[in-house]
Amino acid sequence: MTKIAIIDYGMGNLRSVQKGFEKVGFEAVVTADPQVVLAAEKVVLPGVGAFRDCMRNLEQGGFVEPLLQVIRSGRPFLGICVGMQLLFTDSVEFGLYRGLDVIPGHVLRFPEGMHEGGEALKVPHMGWNQLAIKRRPPAFAEVADGANVYFVHSYYARPDDERVVAATATYGIEFCAAVWQDNIVATQFHPEKSQAVGLSILKKFGEMK
Repeated sequence: MTKIAIIDYGMGNLRSVQKGFEKVGFEAVVTADPQVVLAAEKVVLPGVGAFRDCMRNLEQGGFVEPLLQVIRSGRPFLGICVGMQLLFTDSVEFGLYRGLDVIPGHVLRFPEGMHEGGEALKVPHMGWNQLAIKRRPPAFAEVADGANVYFVHSYYARPDDERVVAATATYGIEFCAAVWQDNIVATQFHPEKSQAVGLSILKKFGEMK
């Protein structure tokens, strides 16, 4: 059985995620086969690009039902960047598009005209930013409050229930940087680009049962 399956639906930074797991001692398989995903012990959903395109590719690749089955089964599931956003009810990116609706809530665009310290803030939010830990999922066991991680995004998720928020960051506004619900942990930032902090998240996720 595949230990860790990384879903290849044409919309993720797949090799760098795979290399991140390899660096911390875990074999991860990049797969475009929904049956491999369905049989995996742990599943990772990365995502780069527009929400609507990611959702369309998931549907066309036959991944939606296997993904939902994995999540319902209680197996560890990691969403990264748009892979986190897809867990929500819908997104306003390029219209209004439905997501997987595993976590009730909405994906919104950063507001126009944000400022910080008198400086206008550009969207997308790109670069290093500090996490404020709200709840600590097992995958965050070694992540310090205030740790720096790497973001690239113009949209952010807003859960209906704030209790699922694991961490926030601030860029003009305070936004949800990570969620934790049962067996699901998902990050708006990129662990695979976040050096030692990110690698610790991949390692602890790999150790989850």
